[in-house]
Amino acid sequence: MEQLLQQIEKYKQEITAFVAAGAEEVEQFRIKWLGTKGLVKSIMGEMKNVPNDQKKSFGQLLNEFKSVAEAKLEALQQSHSPVTGTKAPAVDYALPGDPVSVGSRHPLTLVRNEMVTIFKRLGFAVAEGPEIEDDWHNFGAMNLPEDHPARDMQDTFYIRKPEDGNGPTWLLRTHTSSTQARVMEEQKPPIRVICPGRVYRNETISARAHCFFHQVEGLYIDENVSFADLKQTLYFFVQEMFGKDVKVRFRPSYFPFTEPSAEMDISCQICGGSGCNICKHTGWVEILGSGMVHPKVLENFGIDSNKYTGFAFGMGVERITQLKYQVNDLRLYSQNDIRFLKQFTGVV
Repeated sequence: MEQLLQQIEKYKQEITAFVAAGAEEVEQFRIKWLGTKGLVKSIMGEMKNVPNDQKKSFGQLLNEFKSVAEAKLEALQQSHSPVTGTKAPAVDYALPGDPVSVGSRHPLTLVRNEMVTIFKRLGFAVAEGPEIEDDWHNFGAMNLPEDHPARDMQDTFYIRKPEDGNGPTWLLRTHTSSTQARVMEEQKPPIRVICPGRVYRNETISARAHCFFHQVEGLYIDENVSFADLKQTLYFFVQEMFGKDVKVRFRPSYFPFTEPSAEMDISCQICGGSGCNICKHTGWVEILGSGMVHPKVLENFGIDSNKYTGFAFGMGVERITQLKYQVNDLRLYSQNDIRFLKQFTGVV
């Protein structure tokens, strides 16, 4: 023990007498004495060998030794800072940090997430499917055989058509109804899902149209599902999305995979119903298509259409975003213009 005390005293004298010529020697001093494998830590480790009746006094001595090393290091660092004309960098912790740009979610992502949240409160689960799809899931299973004229309503990006007529035809999905088809293929009723995703159609890019866009489609199949259930579901959605004052109307329409079918309009959220170029001065904007699932679609997946009924609906995320944030040019969503995207920073 006496030998250890002598060693500590010798170290203290060495520390006190140390003189550094520059910042590099200051760093070497820090490593030697106060580094992870430094002498101060090594001496501290001897505490375990000190008899219990001497631990208090020896601990005080070790703390004093450590304080001497730390005070010396602080003095060396101050004497070799840029203020004194040497090369060691000085750090002023009172200065503000460098600004960091805050990112934001894309407006389409914000609206899609809000749509999903609303339908989840009604018990809908989220289902996703591939963007590269075969002809059967995209068209055939949805009551659109090869010669059906409704196929012309969706100008499709075909990836591969078999020359000999054997094998599947591959394409970029034109709607997320293909995901509904895969859900019905794998799951038996009751089914209650929404299918968000990106879809593709061969259209000329303009302020009102794009070759890709996003949809959220819904499907509910169970016993005794009626058109009234469909209407109440959609009423709830638009009121949660746009507020209780939104007006709604349904118009008869045609879709091959639903019968009866209807389109749903809401009062224009941009002009308040008074008329503008977005609503074509009618005061109404069409936001979705819907209807009761066609019995043939149910039978395609082995679902008894005499026992089960269901409804389906689909809407474009871009259209909902346009009404919510008053963005009137679809091209802005995919141009990655930071000036446009920054407007949504902090939006939850």
